[in-house]
Amino acid sequence: MISYQKADHWKNPKNKLFPHQVGFTCPPHDFDAAPSDFLRMSPGTVGVHGRMLHVPDYKHLLTQRKKNFGLLEEFVECMANNGVDVCGQVGSNWVHASGLGVDGIRDFCKRLSDTYETPFHMAGYAMVEALRDQNIEKVALNAAYHHPSWWQGTVDFLIEAGFDVVWAGNFVDQGWYDTQEEVNACIWCFDGDLAEKSFSYVAEKAPNVDAYLINGMCNFRSGSNGQAERPVHLEIELEAMLGKPVIGHDTALYWRIFKTLGIAPVTQQGRLLSSLKE
Repeated sequence: MISYQKADHWKNPKNKLFPHQVGFTCPPHDFDAAPSDFLRMSPGTVGVHGRMLHVPDYKHLLTQRKKNFGLLEEFVECMANNGVDVCGQVGSNWVHASGLGVDGIRDFCKRLSDTYETPFHMAGYAMVEALRDQNIEKVALNAAYHHPSWWQGTVDFLIEAGFDVVWAGNFVDQGWYDTQEEVNACIWCFDGDLAEKSFSYVAEKAPNVDAYLINGMCNFRSGSNGQAERPVHLEIELEAMLGKPVIGHDTALYWRIFKTLGIAPVTQQGRLLSSLKE
């Protein structure tokens, strides 16, 4: 058992730069939008740190995620040392790549949270928690840019957690790209209109579900001047079009962090994040 004690001076609010201090980590070799997105939707009491995991030869392989899973504990300890109140891990594949299973990931997050006296949430497990909180059972997965082995792992994780995954498929399955190599070449960022088109396709395949999900941390050039935006920016419009909740792993992770802090976003958001204001 690791012996750790969070510095006592962080218990005094006067020693903190912000009343609510949040730390994010993300996979290596990706500039991550989570710290910026979360800060933009938060009240002024929130401050955010970001810390990339460092794997010099990283190639986005599931085996590398499993091999470097221990870096998540290093991240939480680092953030605890710096007075963070809650930590969030970006990247939906890490939960299923670990091989720990749903209960194993739950226990892993609890162990790190307890050991370092700092709540720790993973995007892949936050999705499970969010769906359970909203009493959602039947889902369809817009697997977006994810390689088949990635999104199939997500489906298996959701099924193990007790959800009925009615349909799942990525942009190749949906017919927007001919090959996975073409998708990979986009570096996780796609034309703005693909968000609506891809969700319309998924809805046609699975009209009778409780919610539509989108895998990973996909980006669409839907912002002003074509700036890339994650699903959390698009959920209001997509939910209006589909008449159902739209939940991405970004939305689920932010929801879980806000819930832990006991606060809510100040911006207008979709159903899941808006439920924090009820």
